[in-house]
Amino acid sequence: MKKGTIILLVIVGIFLLIGFNGCNSYNAMVTMDEGVTAQWKQVEVAYQARMDKTKNLFEIVQSAADFEKGTLKEVMEARSKATSITIDPSHITPEKLAEFEKAQSAFGSSLGRLMAVAENYPQLQSVGAFRDFQAQYEGMENRIATERRRFNETAQEFNTYIRRFPKNIWAGMFRFDKRAYFEAQEGADKAPDIKSMREGK
Repeated sequence: MKKGTIILLVIVGIFLLIGFNGCNSYNAMVTMDEGVTAQWKQVEVAYQARMDKTKNLFEIVQSAADFEKGTLKEVMEARSKATSITIDPSHITPEKLAEFEKAQSAFGSSLGRLMAVAENYPQLQSVGAFRDFQAQYEGMENRIATERRRFNETAQEFNTYIRRFPKNIWAGMFRFDKRAYFEAQEGADKAPDIKSMREGK
């Protein structure tokens, strides 16, 4: 076999290996990217479940004539703001995620304050639907925390994959960008003060 033919075969072989690696890398990135998107949908489902369950809560609380209207209004406004912010799962930037989380956190905090204040109203406590919501409240918050953690794990796996050499070259070529993470809110390391929440501080 001629030397020129051997060199040509070697070059073709190298290009085939590079192409094969590129195809495998692209397919893996697509799969992982879809995994991040799917997990984001689970996060949205968890938040939406909390939103849906609070629809009837407002009517129940309003039935307590002497209930603090300011607290209820705060929750309703926070809920409205939280539902107005949506994120395209294929373009989750740190800024967008921070905006989304800030609105959701404000709603969660105001809802928690309402639940704490409601303990001072025996009339409200006697309503079966309100008691049902109280029983489900902790489970809703736990599910949100679980889905957020799973999202971070899925995003970390994707981010690590696309940053490793030589995958980072293919990621740049195919425009796969790093995904943002959920971060703990300021003061999340401190336990909530129920007494302060009841007093509206």
